[in-house]
Amino acid sequence: MRSFYLFPEVKQGRFIRRLNRFIVECSLDGEIVRAHLPNPGRLWELLLPGKIVILVPSDPVPGRSTTYTAVAVLRDGTPVLLHTQKANTIVRYLLEKNQIRGLENTKIIKQEAVFGTSRFDFLLQKENIQYVLEVKSCTLFGKHIAMFPDAVTERGQRHLLKLSELTDLGMSCGVIFVVHWPLARFFLADYHTDFAFARTFMSLKERLMYKAVCVTWREDLALNEDVRELEIPWGVLDREALDSGTYILILHLFESIRIPVGSLGHVSFSRGFYIYVGSAKKNLTKRMDRHLRKRKKFFWHIDYLRDHARTCIALPIRSQASLEHEVGFALNRIADWSVPGFGSSDCPCETHLFAMHDNPVHSQEFIDMLQYFRIDRLAPDLH
Repeated sequence: MRSFYLFPEVKQGRFIRRLNRFIVECSLDGEIVRAHLPNPGRLWELLLPGKIVILVPSDPVPGRSTTYTAVAVLRDGTPVLLHTQKANTIVRYLLEKNQIRGLENTKIIKQEAVFGTSRFDFLLQKENIQYVLEVKSCTLFGKHIAMFPDAVTERGQRHLLKLSELTDLGMSCGVIFVVHWPLARFFLADYHTDFAFARTFMSLKERLMYKAVCVTWREDLALNEDVRELEIPWGVLDREALDSGTYILILHLFESIRIPVGSLGHVSFSRGFYIYVGSAKKNLTKRMDRHLRKRKKFFWHIDYLRDHARTCIALPIRSQASLEHEVGFALNRIADWSVPGFGSSDCPCETHLFAMHDNPVHSQEFIDMLQYFRIDRLAPDLH
Protein backbone atom coordinates (compact mmCIF):
# COMPACT_ATOMS: atom_id res chain seq x y z
CA MET A 1 0.00 0.00 0.00
CA ARG A 2 1.41 3.38 -0.99
CA SER A 3 1.68 5.85 1.88
CA PHE A 4 -0.06 9.16 1.76
CA TYR A 5 0.78 12.46 3.46
CA LEU A 6 -1.64 14.26 5.75
CA PHE A 7 0.11 17.63 5.50
CA PRO A 8 2.43 19.15 2.88
CA GLU A 9 4.64 20.91 5.44
CA VAL A 10 5.40 20.09 9.08
CA LYS A 11 7.67 21.62 11.72
CA GLN A 12 8.88 20.34 15.08
CA GLY A 13 8.59 22.36 18.28
CA ARG A 14 8.60 21.71 22.03
CA PHE A 15 5.46 21.58 24.14
CA ILE A 16 5.40 24.10 27.00
CA ARG A 17 1.87 24.08 28.40
CA ARG A 18 -1.80 23.80 27.57
CA LEU A 19 -3.65 27.08 27.98
CA ASN A 20 -7.12 25.60 27.50
CA ARG A 21 -8.75 22.63 25.76
CA PHE A 22 -7.91 23.89 22.28
CA ILE A 23 -4.81 26.09 22.59
CA VAL A 24 -1.26 25.05 23.52
CA GLU A 25 1.95 26.99 23.92
CA CYS A 26 5.10 25.68 22.22
CA SER A 27 8.62 26.79 21.50
CA LEU A 28 9.50 26.92 17.80
CA ASP A 29 12.73 28.19 16.26
CA GLY A 30 13.62 30.08 19.44
CA GLU A 31 10.20 31.71 19.80
CA ILE A 32 7.11 30.94 21.87
CA VAL A 33 4.06 30.36 19.67
CA ARG A 34 0.45 29.48 20.33
CA ALA A 35 -1.07 26.62 18.37
CA HIS A 36 -4.60 25.34 17.90
CA LEU A 37 -5.08 21.84 19.37
CA PRO A 38 -7.83 19.98 17.47
CA ASN A 39 -8.34 17.45 20.26
CA PRO A 40 -10.50 17.94 23.39
CA GLY A 41 -9.09 14.89 25.20
CA ARG A 42 -7.00 15.03 28.37
CA LEU A 43 -3.82 13.83 26.61
CA TRP A 44 -1.94 13.72 29.93
CA GLU A 45 0.20 10.79 28.77
CA LEU A 46 1.35 12.68 25.65
CA LEU A 47 1.45 16.42 26.32
CA LEU A 48 4.16 16.58 28.94
CA PRO A 49 6.53 19.57 29.18
CA GLY A 50 9.43 19.33 26.74
CA LYS A 51 7.83 16.77 24.42
CA ILE A 52 8.35 17.28 20.69
CA VAL A 53 5.17 18.40 18.95
CA ILE A 54 4.58 18.48 15.21
CA LEU A 55 3.11 21.76 14.00
CA VAL A 56 1.64 22.85 10.68
CA PRO A 57 0.83 26.41 9.58
CA SER A 58 -2.83 27.20 10.21
CA ASP A 59 -5.09 28.40 7.43
CA PRO A 60 -5.68 32.15 7.85
CA VAL A 61 -9.02 32.72 9.53
CA PRO A 62 -10.27 36.16 10.64
CA GLY A 63 -10.00 36.50 14.41
CA ARG A 64 -7.85 33.38 14.90
CA SER A 65 -5.12 33.96 17.47
CA THR A 66 -2.98 30.96 16.47
CA THR A 67 -0.74 30.74 13.43
CA TYR A 68 -0.03 27.00 13.84
CA THR A 69 -1.95 23.81 14.53
CA ALA A 70 -0.51 21.09 16.79
CA VAL A 71 -1.25 17.92 14.83
CA ALA A 72 0.96 15.30 16.48
CA VAL A 73 3.34 14.63 19.36
CA LEU A 74 6.33 12.30 19.57
CA ARG A 75 6.21 9.49 22.13
CA ASP A 76 9.42 7.49 22.36
CA GLY A 77 10.37 8.92 18.97
CA THR A 78 7.11 7.81 17.29
CA PRO A 79 4.53 10.37 16.08
CA VAL A 80 1.08 10.08 17.64
CA LEU A 81 -1.57 11.92 15.65
CA LEU A 82 -3.57 14.40 17.74
CA HIS A 83 -5.79 15.85 15.01
CA THR A 84 -9.06 14.01 15.66
CA GLN A 85 -10.74 15.23 12.46
CA LYS A 86 -8.08 13.50 10.36
CA ALA A 87 -9.23 10.09 11.62
CA ASN A 88 -12.03 10.19 9.03
CA THR A 89 -9.51 10.96 6.29
CA ILE A 90 -7.48 7.92 7.35
CA VAL A 91 -10.49 5.59 7.45
CA ARG A 92 -11.68 6.75 4.03
CA TYR A 93 -8.23 6.02 2.61
CA LEU A 94 -8.14 2.56 4.24
CA LEU A 95 -11.63 1.75 2.97
CA GLU A 96 -10.72 2.75 -0.57
CA LYS A 97 -7.59 0.58 -0.36
CA ASN A 98 -9.55 -2.38 1.09
CA GLN A 99 -7.38 -2.36 4.21
CA ILE A 100 -10.15 -2.87 6.77
CA ARG A 101 -11.02 -6.53 7.19
CA GLY A 102 -14.69 -7.29 6.60
CA LEU A 103 -15.29 -4.00 4.80
CA GLU A 104 -13.46 -4.80 1.59
CA ASN A 105 -15.13 -3.64 -1.65
CA THR A 106 -17.61 -1.38 0.11
CA LYS A 107 -18.86 1.76 -1.60
CA ILE A 108 -18.85 5.02 0.33
CA ILE A 109 -22.35 6.39 -0.14
CA LYS A 110 -21.99 9.40 2.10
CA GLN A 111 -19.85 11.01 4.76
CA GLU A 112 -21.56 12.86 7.61
CA ALA A 113 -24.74 10.76 7.37
CA VAL A 114 -27.61 12.10 9.51
CA PHE A 115 -30.16 9.87 11.26
CA GLY A 116 -32.62 11.85 13.35
CA THR A 117 -30.61 14.06 15.69
CA SER A 118 -27.43 11.99 15.29
CA ARG A 119 -24.73 12.31 12.67
CA PHE A 120 -22.31 9.52 11.81
CA ASP A 121 -19.08 9.55 9.86
CA PHE A 122 -19.81 7.04 7.07
CA LEU A 123 -22.71 5.42 5.27
CA LEU A 124 -21.42 2.47 3.22
CA GLN A 125 -22.97 -0.04 0.84
CA LYS A 126 -21.74 -3.59 0.27
CA GLU A 127 -23.95 -5.70 -1.95
CA ASN A 128 -27.41 -5.28 -0.39
CA ILE A 129 -26.21 -4.29 3.11
CA GLN A 130 -25.83 -0.73 4.37
CA TYR A 131 -23.21 0.04 7.00
CA VAL A 132 -23.33 3.03 9.35
CA LEU A 133 -19.93 3.70 10.90
CA GLU A 134 -18.65 6.10 13.51
CA VAL A 135 -14.90 6.81 13.69
CA LYS A 136 -12.96 7.51 16.90
CA SER A 137 -9.32 8.52 17.26
CA CYS A 138 -7.47 6.64 20.02
CA THR A 139 -4.40 8.29 21.59
CA LEU A 140 -4.39 6.52 24.98
CA PHE A 141 -2.19 3.45 25.30
CA GLY A 142 0.39 1.70 27.39
CA LYS A 143 3.11 -0.49 25.94
CA HIS A 144 0.84 -2.93 24.10
CA ILE A 145 -2.73 -2.05 25.13
CA ALA A 146 -4.77 0.84 23.72
CA MET A 147 -7.84 2.31 25.41
CA PHE A 148 -10.63 4.72 24.50
CA PRO A 149 -11.66 7.30 25.64
CA ASP A 150 -9.12 9.33 27.64
CA ALA A 151 -11.88 11.66 28.92
CA VAL A 152 -15.56 11.20 29.67
CA THR A 153 -17.57 11.17 26.41
CA GLU A 154 -21.33 11.34 26.84
CA ARG A 155 -21.54 11.98 23.10
CA GLY A 156 -19.65 8.74 22.44
CA GLN A 157 -22.09 6.77 24.59
CA ARG A 158 -25.07 8.34 22.77
CA HIS A 159 -23.52 7.29 19.46
CA LEU A 160 -23.34 3.67 20.60
CA LEU A 161 -26.97 3.67 21.70
CA LYS A 162 -28.19 5.29 18.47
CA LEU A 163 -26.18 2.86 16.34
CA SER A 164 -27.80 0.02 18.25
CA GLU A 165 -31.23 1.45 17.39
CA LEU A 166 -30.30 1.60 13.69
CA THR A 167 -29.53 -2.12 13.66
CA ASP A 168 -33.27 -2.68 14.18
CA LEU A 169 -33.77 -1.12 10.73
CA GLY A 170 -31.66 -3.83 9.13
CA MET A 171 -28.43 -1.86 8.95
CA SER A 172 -25.03 -3.10 10.04
CA CYS A 173 -23.56 -0.54 12.43
CA GLY A 174 -20.33 -0.12 14.29
CA VAL A 175 -17.34 1.93 15.36
CA ILE A 176 -13.82 2.04 13.98
CA PHE A 177 -11.19 3.09 16.52
CA VAL A 178 -8.04 4.40 14.85
CA VAL A 179 -5.13 3.62 17.21
CA HIS A 180 -2.00 5.71 16.61
CA TRP A 181 0.59 3.44 18.23
CA PRO A 182 2.65 0.80 16.36
CA LEU A 183 3.25 -1.44 19.40
CA ALA A 184 -0.43 -1.86 20.27
CA ARG A 185 -1.74 -5.43 20.21
CA PHE A 186 -5.00 -5.15 22.16
CA PHE A 187 -7.84 -2.66 22.54
CA LEU A 188 -10.12 -2.02 25.53
CA ALA A 189 -12.83 0.48 26.39
CA ASP A 190 -11.34 2.66 29.13
CA TYR A 191 -13.52 1.61 32.05
CA HIS A 192 -11.37 3.63 34.45
CA THR A 193 -12.05 6.99 32.84
CA ASP A 194 -15.59 6.51 31.51
CA PHE A 195 -17.35 3.65 33.25
CA ALA A 196 -20.71 4.37 31.58
CA PHE A 197 -19.21 4.31 28.08
CA ALA A 198 -17.37 1.06 28.81
CA ARG A 199 -20.45 -0.71 30.15
CA THR A 200 -22.48 0.41 27.12
CA PHE A 201 -19.65 -0.70 24.83
CA MET A 202 -19.70 -4.13 26.45
CA SER A 203 -23.47 -4.51 26.46
CA LEU A 204 -23.71 -3.90 22.71
CA LYS A 205 -20.90 -6.18 21.54
CA GLU A 206 -23.39 -8.60 19.93
CA ARG A 207 -25.22 -5.80 18.09
CA LEU A 208 -22.41 -3.54 16.91
CA MET A 209 -19.26 -4.14 14.90
CA TYR A 210 -16.13 -2.90 16.69
CA LYS A 211 -12.82 -2.61 14.90
CA ALA A 212 -9.64 -1.20 16.39
CA VAL A 213 -7.21 -0.45 13.56
CA CYS A 214 -3.57 0.26 14.41
CA VAL A 215 -1.71 2.73 12.18
CA THR A 216 1.89 4.01 12.21
CA TRP A 217 3.20 7.43 11.20
CA ARG A 218 6.57 8.64 10.00
CA GLU A 219 7.92 11.95 11.27
CA ASP A 220 6.69 13.68 8.10
CA LEU A 221 3.22 12.27 8.95
CA ALA A 222 3.13 9.86 6.05
CA LEU A 223 1.24 6.65 6.74
CA ASN A 224 3.33 3.48 6.95
CA GLU A 225 2.15 0.33 5.24
CA ASP A 226 1.75 -1.65 8.46
CA VAL A 227 -1.98 -1.47 9.24
CA ARG A 228 -3.30 -4.08 11.70
CA GLU A 229 -6.54 -4.89 13.49
CA LEU A 230 -6.23 -5.25 17.26
CA GLU A 231 -7.81 -7.93 19.43
CA ILE A 232 -10.47 -6.94 21.96
CA PRO A 233 -10.02 -9.19 25.06
CA TRP A 234 -13.60 -9.31 26.30
CA GLY A 235 -12.70 -11.52 29.23
CA VAL A 236 -10.51 -8.79 30.72
CA LEU A 237 -13.36 -6.29 30.45
CA ASP A 238 -15.80 -8.72 32.07
CA ARG A 239 -13.41 -9.24 34.96
CA GLU A 240 -12.03 -5.74 35.51
CA ALA A 241 -14.74 -3.26 34.45
CA LEU A 242 -16.37 -3.07 37.86
CA ASP A 243 -17.52 -0.23 40.10
CA SER A 244 -14.90 -1.14 42.65
CA GLY A 245 -11.18 -0.79 43.14
CA THR A 246 -8.71 1.93 44.07
CA TYR A 247 -8.82 5.68 43.58
CA ILE A 248 -6.40 8.58 43.69
CA LEU A 249 -7.38 12.10 44.71
CA ILE A 250 -5.21 15.06 43.69
CA LEU A 251 -5.83 18.15 45.85
CA HIS A 252 -4.18 21.53 45.40
CA LEU A 253 -3.36 23.77 48.38
CA PHE A 254 -2.44 27.28 47.25
CA GLU A 255 -1.20 28.24 50.73
CA SER A 256 0.33 26.49 53.72
CA ILE A 257 -2.21 25.79 56.46
CA ARG A 258 -2.57 24.13 59.84
CA ILE A 259 -5.95 22.46 60.43
CA PRO A 260 -7.58 19.91 62.76
CA VAL A 261 -7.78 16.43 61.15
CA GLY A 262 -10.01 14.26 63.33
CA SER A 263 -8.05 11.89 65.56
CA LEU A 264 -4.70 13.21 64.22
CA GLY A 265 -5.24 16.55 65.90
CA HIS A 266 -3.84 19.68 64.26
CA VAL A 267 -1.68 18.95 61.21
CA SER A 268 0.46 21.37 59.20
CA PHE A 269 0.28 21.20 55.41
CA SER A 270 2.71 23.03 53.14
CA ARG A 271 1.44 24.49 49.89
CA GLY A 272 1.56 22.02 47.01
CA PHE A 273 -0.27 19.10 45.46
CA TYR A 274 -1.50 16.32 47.76
CA ILE A 275 -2.13 12.80 46.47
CA TYR A 276 -4.43 10.58 48.48
CA VAL A 277 -5.01 6.89 47.78
CA GLY A 278 -8.12 5.02 48.91
CA SER A 279 -10.29 2.09 47.91
CA ALA A 280 -13.91 0.96 47.71
CA LYS A 281 -15.07 -2.66 47.47
CA LYS A 282 -18.31 -1.43 45.88
CA ASN A 283 -19.88 1.84 44.69
CA LEU A 284 -16.51 3.33 43.76
CA THR A 285 -18.16 6.08 41.71
CA LYS A 286 -20.29 7.25 44.65
CA ARG A 287 -17.25 7.20 46.94
CA MET A 288 -15.31 9.49 44.60
CA ASP A 289 -18.31 11.79 44.13
CA ARG A 290 -18.52 12.17 47.90
CA HIS A 291 -14.85 13.11 48.13
CA LEU A 292 -15.28 15.75 45.42
CA ARG A 293 -18.08 17.47 47.36
CA LYS A 294 -17.16 19.93 50.08
CA ARG A 295 -20.50 19.98 51.89
CA LYS A 296 -20.79 16.76 53.89
CA LYS A 297 -20.38 15.35 57.35
CA PHE A 298 -16.68 14.79 57.99
CA PHE A 299 -15.76 11.16 58.56
CA TRP A 300 -12.39 10.35 56.96
CA HIS A 301 -9.13 12.25 57.38
CA ILE A 302 -9.30 13.31 53.75
CA ASP A 303 -12.61 15.14 54.38
CA TYR A 304 -10.80 17.76 56.47
CA LEU A 305 -8.13 18.40 53.84
CA ARG A 306 -10.67 18.44 51.01
CA ASP A 307 -12.50 21.27 52.76
CA HIS A 308 -9.45 23.52 52.34
CA ALA A 309 -8.25 22.42 48.89
CA ARG A 310 -8.93 24.82 46.04
CA THR A 311 -9.25 22.01 43.49
CA CYS A 312 -9.70 18.25 43.64
CA ILE A 313 -9.76 15.60 40.91
CA ALA A 314 -10.45 11.88 41.26
CA LEU A 315 -8.68 9.16 39.27
CA PRO A 316 -10.20 5.68 39.58
CA ILE A 317 -8.23 2.48 39.05
CA ARG A 318 -11.03 -0.06 38.66
CA SER A 319 -10.06 -3.65 39.27
CA GLN A 320 -11.16 -6.94 40.70
CA ALA A 321 -8.06 -7.10 42.91
CA SER A 322 -7.25 -4.72 45.75
CA LEU A 323 -4.39 -2.43 44.65
CA GLU A 324 -4.56 0.26 47.33
CA HIS A 325 -1.33 -0.66 49.09
CA GLU A 326 0.61 -1.24 45.87
CA VAL A 327 -0.44 2.18 44.59
CA GLY A 328 0.56 3.71 47.92
CA PHE A 329 4.03 2.15 47.75
CA ALA A 330 4.43 3.42 44.17
CA LEU A 331 3.40 6.95 45.16
CA ASN A 332 5.81 6.92 48.10
CA ARG A 333 8.70 6.30 45.70
CA ILE A 334 7.96 9.38 43.57
CA ALA A 335 6.49 11.83 46.10
CA ASP A 336 8.44 14.82 47.41
CA TRP A 337 7.10 14.24 50.94
CA SER A 338 4.28 12.50 52.83
CA VAL A 339 2.03 13.08 55.87
CA PRO A 340 2.55 10.29 58.47
CA GLY A 341 -0.54 8.54 59.78
CA PHE A 342 -2.93 10.20 57.36
CA GLY A 343 -5.73 7.88 56.22
CA SER A 344 -3.92 4.75 57.41
CA SER A 345 -5.34 4.16 60.89
CA ASP A 346 -6.95 0.87 59.83
CA CYS A 347 -4.02 -0.60 57.86
CA PRO A 348 -0.27 -1.22 58.29
CA CYS A 349 0.72 1.53 55.82
CA GLU A 350 2.61 4.52 57.24
CA THR A 351 0.35 6.91 55.34
CA HIS A 352 -2.09 7.22 52.45
CA LEU A 353 -1.28 10.89 51.75
CA PHE A 354 1.65 11.99 49.63
CA ALA A 355 2.65 15.35 48.21
CA MET A 356 4.53 16.96 45.33
CA HIS A 357 5.62 20.53 44.75
CA ASP A 358 4.34 20.52 41.16
CA ASN A 359 1.19 19.16 39.57
CA PRO A 360 1.63 15.37 39.31
CA VAL A 361 -0.28 15.17 36.01
CA HIS A 362 2.69 17.05 34.50
CA SER A 363 5.15 14.52 35.92
CA GLN A 364 6.39 11.69 33.73
CA GLU A 365 6.92 9.50 36.81
CA PHE A 366 3.34 9.94 38.01
CA ILE A 367 1.89 9.38 34.54
CA ASP A 368 3.99 6.22 34.13
CA MET A 369 2.74 4.97 37.51
CA LEU A 370 -0.89 5.66 36.62
CA GLN A 371 -0.44 4.02 33.20
CA TYR A 372 1.00 0.89 34.82
CA PHE A 373 -1.88 0.34 37.22
CA ARG A 374 -4.58 1.25 34.70
CA ILE A 375 -3.17 -0.40 31.56
CA ASP A 376 0.18 -2.19 31.60
CA ARG A 377 -0.67 -4.23 34.70
CA LEU A 378 -3.13 -6.15 32.51
CA ALA A 379 -0.56 -7.19 29.90
CA PRO A 380 0.50 -10.55 31.47
CA ASP A 381 -3.10 -11.75 31.17
CA LEU A 382 -3.07 -11.17 27.41
CA HIS A 383 0.05 -13.03 26.29
